[in-house]
Amino acid sequence: MIYLLISILSSTAIFVVFKLFKKYEVNTLQGIVVNYFTAFLLGFLLYKGRIVPSEIIQTDWFIAAIMLGFLFIAIFNVMALTAQKNGLSVASVASKMSVIIPVVFGIVVFKESVGTQKILGIILALVAVYLTSVKQKGNIVITQSIYLPVILFLGSGIIDTSINYFAPDDNIPLFSATIFAMAALIGVILLLVSLAQSKNKLKLISIPFGIALGLVNYCSIHFLLLALRVENTESSTLFTINHIAILALSTLIGLVLFKEDISKKNWIGIILALISIALVTLA
Repeated sequence: MIYLLISILSSTAIFVVFKLFKKYEVNTLQGIVVNYFTAFLLGFLLYKGRIVPSEIIQTDWFIAAIMLGFLFIAIFNVMALTAQKNGLSVASVASKMSVIIPVVFGIVVFKESVGTQKILGIILALVAVYLTSVKQKGNIVITQSIYLPVILFLGSGIIDTSINYFAPDDNIPLFSATIFAMAALIGVILLLVSLAQSKNKLKLISIPFGIALGLVNYCSIHFLLLALRVENTESSTLFTINHIAILALSTLIGLVLFKEDISKKNWIGIILALISIALVTLA
């Protein structure tokens, strides 16, 4: 469980770093690009074997890593558009509800166990996602640009499912690094286009914050994959616990560190999240 705990803490730290982006006026795109380069370098440094590009290209997972690199960037932009057009609550609900995709995939494809207690825990987890994500001043409006939250839901779910399905048991650092390398290259292209089309300039402050984001971003995926590779671990159980724990912890950190308002619905969502974790874990 230590791998899962580190992944949860790292994913929650991503939330904190993004909050600091806004506080210190870090350019988001620039920080994201630095983040991907940092994560990619960290993966290569952690890989103990000899790195041969021609051998990487010939691996079974190389094409999947390229596709995931594209998805990382694409879904990030879809998330931003969803937040702008449909509201932050909609974006949060759509991305977190996507946990149902890897859960169902694990049960159907990997023939993982399923029982009344586990199903109840998963249902409570989805209810917790909705209640925890809805803010007092925010309304869930899905009629405007409905395709955006749908794409965000499907894309986020596909990323989680694909990472678990394609990751090689013996090359997790190299697999993760390759994904981040693809995302970094695409990010550089987007950044250059953005700089050419606007008057924005490169901001040095984006570098340290981008590095911090890259460190926790890499750890969130690396340790999640290690947790998924532990013997007798079911992905449907692990993904449920991972997503719900991150959501509950992020909400509490928002309350303590950033003085965010938490409504009664949010508190009920946090309580249901804890109950769902207990049900799924003990199932």
